[in-house]
Amino acid sequence: MGKGLKRRNGGPAHRCGERDVARRGLRAWFRTSLGRRVAAADREQLDEVLPNLFGFHLLQVGDVMDAELLASSRIRHRVVMAEGRGDARSRLGLFAEADALPLGSECVDVVLLPHVLEVHDRPHQALREVERCLIPEGHVVIVGFNPWSLWGLWRLLAGRRRAPWCGHFYSPTRIRDWLSLLGFDIVRARSYFFRPPLKGPALGGRLHFLEGLGRRWWPLLGGCYILVAKKRVVTLTPIRPRWRPRWRRAGAPVGAPFPGSGRSASRRVRGDDT
Repeated sequence: MGKGLKRRNGGPAHRCGERDVARRGLRAWFRTSLGRRVAAADREQLDEVLPNLFGFHLLQVGDVMDAELLASSRIRHRVVMAEGRGDARSRLGLFAEADALPLGSECVDVVLLPHVLEVHDRPHQALREVERCLIPEGHVVIVGFNPWSLWGLWRLLAGRRRAPWCGHFYSPTRIRDWLSLLGFDIVRARSYFFRPPLKGPALGGRLHFLEGLGRRWWPLLGGCYILVAKKRVVTLTPIRPRWRPRWRRAGAPVGAPFPGSGRSASRRVRGDDT
């Protein structure tokens, strides 16, 4: 497991409590005005990414947002898996943990992780499971909060008692490193939502101009980011056999043919004819 994923006492990598408690807190936050604006920005980014990813099966891990995130995908078979124990009131029928996916190896074309790693106590194992289930050259799409932004600064100043601030904001650089170790190549990376995390929708609307400025002048400092990575396939390159030349006998003149070679045999035949 990567460095920094656990505290010294062996507890979770975030301060949101147990897994189910953390997910309920994050789901409640996404129902606030600020959370709905973030969910809308997430879907806008996914609407640009998902239509360009093809295959037969698409899996979304986690259901902390009420928004439909997979509508723009061209993949027909789309499955949303909720994390944790099943709820009779839930509209979903598949429940599992991200670090123990109930799927076979190399059976999914695209996996989406929307704000899953922030409140997961085993994020690296969750990525290992994604790598196991993806087919060769399959894609994983990760959406998360960026610690190197106004959101990360707000998290440090305002405290970490509630979601999403109690979660662990993993930087895009760290996610890149984890994915590289697992054999992924990054094909797309972008940060967005450059506005500060203000609750008032009116003030947030007035600051919408920061989106254009941020994309131009500080494109890496958005409050959220999206990463798209492809599972690398190691191809085997056939190696031609390397023929070793025979050593000449001591005293043989330079340019003399090898004994028994085709050239010497042909010379002997021509000599016999003459």
